[in-house]
Amino acid sequence: MKDEAIRGAVAGHREAMALAPRRIGQLDRTEALRLLGSVSLGRIVFTHQALPAIRPVNHLMDGEDIIVRLHDGAALASIVTATHATDVVVAYEADVIDPDTHVGWSVVVTGYAHRITDDRELARFAARLRPWAELPGENAALRIKPDLVTGLQLTG
Repeated sequence: MKDEAIRGAVAGHREAMALAPRRIGQLDRTEALRLLGSVSLGRIVFTHQALPAIRPVNHLMDGEDIIVRLHDGAALASIVTATHATDVVVAYEADVIDPDTHVGWSVVVTGYAHRITDDRELARFAARLRPWAELPGENAALRIKPDLVTGLQLTG
């Protein structure tokens, strides 16, 4: 009976939070990048065959840079080939938003991405960044250097 009362109180609190008005606050660059580093899943936005494309990916932070693992044959890998001399503009987004209360945060980074070619760096990142699926092929990664960083904090 006590457990039911607790579950009911929690459900009532969540319902009240879901109906409460939200406030949106801006996050500064430092806090936005800190929050980005607190999660390992995000979405990368890039151009593929002249159209916008979005892919969910695992990431890790290396200082302020975002590191994303690539695999052969993926659309994302095609935007930055090993012989591609120029950086490519991408956007990266991650968030943590409670599905019931809609309280949380969202961070969007826009910057230049390039393929990592240094074998020591690749080995270091491969040890820390597991791919979603084990696929045959080379160990490849992408470094995103943040240029524009925006973040929103959603509070109830």
